[in-house]
Order: sequence, then structure tokens, then C-alpha cells
Amino acid sequence: MNNVKITDLFDLSHTAAADYLRQFTYPWEALKGISGMVINLGSRLDPAEYDNPAENVWIHKTAKVFPSAYIGAPCIIGAGTEVRHCAFIRGSALIGENCVIGNSAELKNVIIFDNVQTPHYNYVGDSILGYKSHMGAGSITSNVKSDKTDVVIKNDEEKLETGIKKIGAMLGDFVEVGCNSVLNPGTVIGRNSNIYPTSCVRGVVPANSIYKVGGTIVAKK
Repeated sequence: MNNVKITDLFDLSHTAAADYLRQFTYPWEALKGISGMVINLGSRLDPAEYDNPAENVWIHKTAKVFPSAYIGAPCIIGAGTEVRHCAFIRGSALIGENCVIGNSAELKNVIIFDNVQTPHYNYVGDSILGYKSHMGAGSITSNVKSDKTDVVIKNDEEKLETGIKKIGAMLGDFVEVGCNSVLNPGTVIGRNSNIYPTSCVRGVVPANSIYKVGGTIVAKK
């Protein structure tokens, strides 16, 4: 399947998970091993640079974590990242450098590349967010189908059976998701694409595209 491989979506120089991700062809294949990957990476971090406030939790000394935020294990929070009031990080999370995890945002089983923003009321689960991607206020990843069957990645007429029940969204580098949008299970958004506010997105959005309300996709000019 074209346009949805790790090499299509991400510049791996912007994540500490680069070596881990290189083992896979498609990004959702990496979801099952995020927890172990985070623990492995964390155990090798320099204690002069990272605090270790709880077992399998590592927070860079330059990161800012507000007192009301919850950080579950295993988790790594990179340099310069801000985790705001009432953020709920449930664990199995690798959060890169200079990110914003906003008020009341909830994250679990995620790889967040550097310079990503989920700043207001976002849910991000079983997902990978590429470099400088941004989720507008209230936008969420839906990671389980209503009938609880395995997620199928749909790219026009192509269908890829994943064998996985929980897959959120794969956002390529520089993706912009508009406010209050829902990214349905198995959504893949190519690099440099924009999603209109209040969209309900399903399937694959090609790189350098604009996804409009109602599902119309046009190429960026």
C-alpha cells in the first residue's frame, strides 16, 4: 500500500524512537511495542539530564510539568516540552522535545515526535504524531471501531487488514488538524496536509492535501 509507510510519513531524525520505527514498514505495526521501547530508552537516559520521579518515568530537567498533570508509566518527556494543567498521560508514551501537551489532553500508547502540539482538550490514543504536527482544540483520535472488530486501513480501493483492534491516527510531519475534528480508527494523514475544522476523517488523506468538511480532498496549490 502506497503513501502510508513510515518512510512516507515521517522524518525519523525528529524522534528518539527512530531506531525502533525502522524495524517496521507501516507505523501501526509499532503500536504493540511502545511500552517496552519507552522502558528500554528510559533506562539508558543520562540522569544528569533527566529526572526519574517514579519508576519508568523520565522527565527532562528543562521540561515544564504543571502540578495538576498526571504522568503514568512508562513515559519519557523530552527537553523543552510543556505538560499543562490537568493533562492525563496514561503511560506507554514517548513525548519528544519542545512539545505542548495541553490542558485536559489525554494520551496513551503514543509516539509524539518533536515540536508536536496537542494543546487543548485532545484525546490521542494508539497513535503516532509526526514532526510539527498540530491538533486543534477538541480534535481527537478515535481508536476503536464501534463493532470492536480489527481496524482496516482504507486507501481508495485498497484495504489493508491490520489484525489490530486499537489503532488511532497516524499523522505525518507538519499535519494540521482543525478544531473539533474526529480522526476515525485507522486514519492516516500524509505530510503537509490540512484537515478542516469539525471534519470526520476516515481512511488515507494523501500528502500535501486539504481535507474539507464532507470528505472532499483537494491538492494544495
